[in-house]
Amino acid sequence: MAENKFLLKVSEKVFLFKNKFLGAGLAQEENIPVGERIITPGMPEQVRALAEEGIVLLKNEGHLLPIQPEQKVSVFGRIQHDWFFVGYGSGGDVHKPYEISFFEGLEKAGITYNKELKAIYEEWCSSHVPDHGYWGHWPYHHDEMPLEQSIVDKAKSKTDVAMVIIGRAAGEDRENLLEEGCYYLTDIEKDMLHKVTTTFDKTVVIMDCGNIVDLAFLDDYKIDAVVYAWQLGQENANALGNILAGKVSPSGKLTDTIANRYEDYPSSANFGKEEYNNYVEDIYVGYRYFTTFAKEDVRYPFGFGLSYTTFSMELDRVEVSSDANARYEFYVKVTNTGDVAGKEVVQLYVEAPQGKLGKAARSLAGFKKTEVLEPGECELVCIQTYESDFASFDDAGITGNKDCFLLEAGTYRFYVGSDCLSAREAHTKVYAADKVMMQCQEVCIPAADAAFDVLNPTGDGNVVVATNGKSLPATKRAAGSRDLRQRILDHIPQEITPTGNKGIKLADVKAGKATLEAFIAQLSDEDLINLTRGEGPMNSALGVSGNAGAFGGITQSLRDKGIPALITADGPAGIRIRRYTTLLPCGTAIACSWNPELVEATFVKIGEEAKRFDVDVNLAPGMNIHRNPLCGRNFEYYAEDPLLSGRVAAACVRGLQVGGTSSCPKHFACNNQETNRNYNDSRVSMRALREIYLKNFEYCVKEGKPQNIMTSYNKVNGVWSHYNYDLVTTVLRDEWGYQGNVLTDWWMREDTSPEFPEISNNAYRTRAQVDVLMPGNLSQIGKTFKFDKQHLKTLHATNGLKRGELQRIAGNVLRFAITRL
Repeated sequence: MAENKFLLKVSEKVFLFKNKFLGAGLAQEENIPVGERIITPGMPEQVRALAEEGIVLLKNEGHLLPIQPEQKVSVFGRIQHDWFFVGYGSGGDVHKPYEISFFEGLEKAGITYNKELKAIYEEWCSSHVPDHGYWGHWPYHHDEMPLEQSIVDKAKSKTDVAMVIIGRAAGEDRENLLEEGCYYLTDIEKDMLHKVTTTFDKTVVIMDCGNIVDLAFLDDYKIDAVVYAWQLGQENANALGNILAGKVSPSGKLTDTIANRYEDYPSSANFGKEEYNNYVEDIYVGYRYFTTFAKEDVRYPFGFGLSYTTFSMELDRVEVSSDANARYEFYVKVTNTGDVAGKEVVQLYVEAPQGKLGKAARSLAGFKKTEVLEPGECELVCIQTYESDFASFDDAGITGNKDCFLLEAGTYRFYVGSDCLSAREAHTKVYAADKVMMQCQEVCIPAADAAFDVLNPTGDGNVVVATNGKSLPATKRAAGSRDLRQRILDHIPQEITPTGNKGIKLADVKAGKATLEAFIAQLSDEDLINLTRGEGPMNSALGVSGNAGAFGGITQSLRDKGIPALITADGPAGIRIRRYTTLLPCGTAIACSWNPELVEATFVKIGEEAKRFDVDVNLAPGMNIHRNPLCGRNFEYYAEDPLLSGRVAAACVRGLQVGGTSSCPKHFACNNQETNRNYNDSRVSMRALREIYLKNFEYCVKEGKPQNIMTSYNKVNGVWSHYNYDLVTTVLRDEWGYQGNVLTDWWMREDTSPEFPEISNNAYRTRAQVDVLMPGNLSQIGKTFKFDKQHLKTLHATNGLKRGELQRIAGNVLRFAITRL
């Protein structure tokens, strides 16, 4: 059985160890022929449809695509034989039951290709087998075959169209780099493009990438069509073949802005630093920045994507409810004005008045994808948005409403269209006075010694920040004053009087024969403490081989009381266990479908698959904001916009939980880079935190209702997320009403509470209401890192942990456990 090497950071030391349960070996199913592997009924069709809708057509001059039946293509690029189906790491290493080669996809779609050229690449690739590396040290690309002009000339003499495939890997625990072979093309790739585009009259470039890469090369070569195919999982070639052949018209839309240069991104100067990153761009992430400050720096805008047909959009009417949080309903008539069937995404943007706070020129307020429309057919779509969707957060009190979401007085302009730049004004609404939507509590206060200026179009004119060579208006980041210690003390839960073991089983609670409080009252301190941690190792013997760990009934005492062992498995791209399971498109491709209904239906199937393997928690979706295009895990995540990210994540959550497993959205919050991810501090204003980096999780929690959530590795304004009372108790539980379970990401850092120096590590985590340390313990290479005894050390001590806090954790865990009985 093959062994994969992993790197794991523990207490600032790096241990190299071999992992035998998440590698290529598949134990009992290892030698099963592909045709005999169990495939979830209906899954291939579902995954293919999602992949097709995630493909984005960026360019199609002269209507080169779709390929016509009489045309023959020559395919260039070694990726044709060494495809990147998904990214590396916990968000991608799934044992897919089958894979389909690019040429199989072409054949099924009816596209004729140059077999002689294919054989040349096959021979070269067979003697240049790529090295897939190991954990955090995966390749960024596979070395390209040097291309002789004679090969290109011969291919041109036999075929009509050239297809050039550019491949880039993505992976966890490392960033993408501003280097050739990663963000930029290599010299050999440039030479390939030069020879192909100067020889062929018609060239299609296909991007097999997990992240956005530099597309400046499009200015240097005559390229007629560009297909951003992302990484599409096991149905990759079938989906791509259908798009290229025109069996399906492309309908994917970008979930990120593609800028002219990397330096044009507002976070480019404040990304990838070891100790901390200042989020200087503030709320102006992605298209919010470009539409406000730098439209000229956009190559392809957020929301952009071409079709093989054309559509018209006409606003039919707008209806507004009289609720306190008014609901706007935009009815838009979409007509297919072209010659082939297709789908379109109607996007609704809002431009709020600048007011005192300053606003982005465009913010996504809603969207809706049509059904397949035949030529001449129309559909009346309804896009709903609420006032809370376009409210702004005042973290400084400059409007007189500190720590409130509000609508400032003025004219709100609504735009309808197919991307953030081309959308046209369709409706206006005047607010005569400020309207407060929600009073929040002050959270995650930036430290005084970590102050920095942030972008703001209403800056006083004397304060500017230099971003991308521009001097832009700025304002001071708001400071805070809340007394966190007192807030915590005011919310210490009342202890449930212990009763000793009364023989109550958890099933009795589910059946209504006993209360959860009575069940918790019989738990010993040891039982309570064991409910706050995972069993210890990954690949728990209590569940399917290759699982990520277990919590809940991890001891005999807990299992005797009827608490089941709750089995987790990684899952953004499918169930990551030692079994053959479905490999989905990467997260960005999923979101580029802009189709939550299709996403939900697909994840129902994934939930069914997880249930078949008795997986209780699928560690998905990954949903952090795409703050910067170099983030190594962007492929797992969805978008630079919180509403789109949150809506897609909520669909994933609903699907998984309908299918029979629990979801676990991650990483809460601000996990926007992989560099030094266990120690890096995301320094962000309270406003940007509320409007951007928490907003997507808020949508997911309120609309998806996940049963579990995972914290992030990083710090947020100086406090690790797994100790962050402000994030987990104040915001997530108190303000959003979340009643589920909160897990750490796997392992955590040691620290002592600044509010209560008497408590540290697991006691500190428990006080924050981060329920379960996962995976619990770690034992590798003769070193054992045990679950610490901080609970017992501080229990009932002055300012120490209270039994009521442990009982509160037990309630959070057990409410979920009951659903698994």
